[in-house]
Amino acid sequence: MKWKCIIADDTEVDNLTVVSYVKRYDFFEIVGAFTSSREALAAIEQNNIDVIFLDIDMPHLSGLDLRRKVDQIPACIFITSHTEYAIEGFELDALDYIIKPLTFDRFAKAVNRIEQFMDIRNKASLFDASLGGGAIFIKEGHAETKVKMTDILYLEALKNYTLLITHEKQHRVLINIGTLLKDENFRSFIRVHRGFAVQKHLIKTIRANEIELDAGTIIPIGRNYKEHLNESL
Repeated sequence: MKWKCIIADDTEVDNLTVVSYVKRYDFFEIVGAFTSSREALAAIEQNNIDVIFLDIDMPHLSGLDLRRKVDQIPACIFITSHTEYAIEGFELDALDYIIKPLTFDRFAKAVNRIEQFMDIRNKASLFDASLGGGAIFIKEGHAETKVKMTDILYLEALKNYTLLITHEKQHRVLINIGTLLKDENFRSFIRVHRGFAVQKHLIKTIRANEIELDAGTIIPIGRNYKEHLNESL
């Protein structure tokens, strides 16, 4: 499988460096490398892009603003000199945030994340799920697995699909975490982070920035969820 990618960086040397690194992987197909975010946006609108390597500090349209306009692209890697935008970058579903100067070793780690993400995403597309009777039924091919709601320790959001974590294994469903939590079957869960929701009764300890579950699992607390968490408990 080849993944179509776009490179956008207004610094020509950095742009060429990313291009040279991308070309080392035969599963990438470079649709375009642009020094203008507007040109990159025009190319994205004409193609189905899987991966974007994106600088942040660009004229007219910043990398963050460009990402907001093209959030349908599954994998986004920010490559920038600005550390101060890291939180905002990850809130825009960035898979990685690389600080310049870029090295190939650091780039290779980002590519590994892309591979893992795409693998999980492809597998998740094979799943179907239905709810009822205090359980979620997960279909993969011709097999169907019944997972009791009480067996789920926590939920982890991965873009448009969700991992259901139990003691034994993790299950992937092609339903985003927000949609799951609106279902009556998930009323015992509380969202504690943009990427996590936990069973209320499994919360053992609440610390400043994390929760410990009965199983010993540590889950981060997002700053925007602290107040709601304290009110609910």
